[in-house]
Amino acid sequence: MLRTSGRLACSWRVPGRINRNLACAVAWPRLPDHIAAMTKKPFRLTPYQVQFLLVVGFVTVGSALYVRYLAIEFSQVALACDAGLQTLVCKSRSVSTVLFKNSVFGIVALVVATLNLMRPSIVLLTVGLIAAGLGIVLYNVVLSGLAIGLLILGFARPAPATA
Repeated sequence: MLRTSGRLACSWRVPGRINRNLACAVAWPRLPDHIAAMTKKPFRLTPYQVQFLLVVGFVTVGSALYVRYLAIEFSQVALACDAGLQTLVCKSRSVSTVLFKNSVFGIVALVVATLNLMRPSIVLLTVGLIAAGLGIVLYNVVLSGLAIGLLILGFARPAPATA
């Protein structure tokens, strides 16, 4: 800081001249075109993220198929669980039954897909894929189908401008 005639003047130098117009700003703008540096990049998945989502999707749908066809709809397991058998299969059967009767899978998938549409991220996409996969297999087809549509719509971007 320089003191000139009773008031403070800034001693920052712009290439070739002294900047006397600034009233001692807190920080010097290092990038004069800082707005261009703040543009948002479009959401694109890396190949590793695609592989991760494939694995998560297949594991989710596989476990949902296991619960549906070997715990919920298999009559011997259903009768044993209804008779009071306390195993992990019976617990997972009762938890998944309560969740799909209250449409929890579909509602969670729809909420997460809407958030992903507004602000896409890999975390929201993964949670939405898990909830939608469970919902599709475990009887919440309508809400989960809508959520999958919103997840796909999250990848939509405007076309690049042509000159």
